[in-house]
Amino acid sequence: MTPTPALFIGHGSPMNTLEHNDFTRLWRKIGERLPRPRALLVISAHWFFGATAVTAMPCPRTIHDFYGFPEVLFDFDYPAPGSPELAQEIAEVVKPVWVGLDRDQWGLDHGTWSVLAHMYPGADIPVVQLSINALKSLEYHVELGSRLASLREQGVMIVASGNVVHNLRRIEWDKPDAGFDWARRFDDAVLRQLDDNPSDILRVTEHPDYDLAVPTPDHFIPLLYLAGLAAAEGGAQPLVQGYSLGSLSMTCYGVGMDEIQCRQGEGAAGLPSGIPADQTNI
Repeated sequence: MTPTPALFIGHGSPMNTLEHNDFTRLWRKIGERLPRPRALLVISAHWFFGATAVTAMPCPRTIHDFYGFPEVLFDFDYPAPGSPELAQEIAEVVKPVWVGLDRDQWGLDHGTWSVLAHMYPGADIPVVQLSINALKSLEYHVELGSRLASLREQGVMIVASGNVVHNLRRIEWDKPDAGFDWARRFDDAVLRQLDDNPSDILRVTEHPDYDLAVPTPDHFIPLLYLAGLAAAEGGAQPLVQGYSLGSLSMTCYGVGMDEIQCRQGEGAAGLPSGIPADQTNI
């Protein structure tokens, strides 16, 4: 069986759920062009806590884990089924790494549903989320990503959702489609590393702009899962490149997706006014 493609999506603002722009059109195009997966495994930046767990409930709830956005976004529901069976498969395939089965705590957060709302708007494909263990090293996440690779041969699409550059304290409201020089430099360094040698992705942590681009690890770590998956195939391909508000990268990558040509993107959704950007929890 041909392995199911794997993705890293720069998800940006949850308002992308409701908007049509270059990035959301790409997400929709991916869903339309790729073979329909048996199920989706999502590693979202927004389930970042002190354990490695996977959602194992049959009907995961839609979590609205942000602040200051319009009520219409809080009303959005993504009623995709879960898959306790897939959750158990994941726990088995990554052994001896331990993964807990979360039967009633989490659900689908906006790092997942803001993207899947475009890729699979029918919400009719089972979805499970894998947490990001905040207590583990960066090396742990690359290795765990590689352990998930066999799921792709069983029809499971793996989607990592974060942002390569994510610095909410450096947002510039008058730069809707721009990236600061330091953001572009780091974004480009990641692109080169994923193309040349994804297994050594942690070299980018030595880049002089790393601390500005990645002031907290939560949105960067999902990329490490894609790097772990890409190592066996020699690289990951950029699908779209672009920026938002100076200090957010919207760049997306694929593994096993050579048919989609990279393009520049614009028009990413913005953030609500009247609330500090770093308090929105995007």
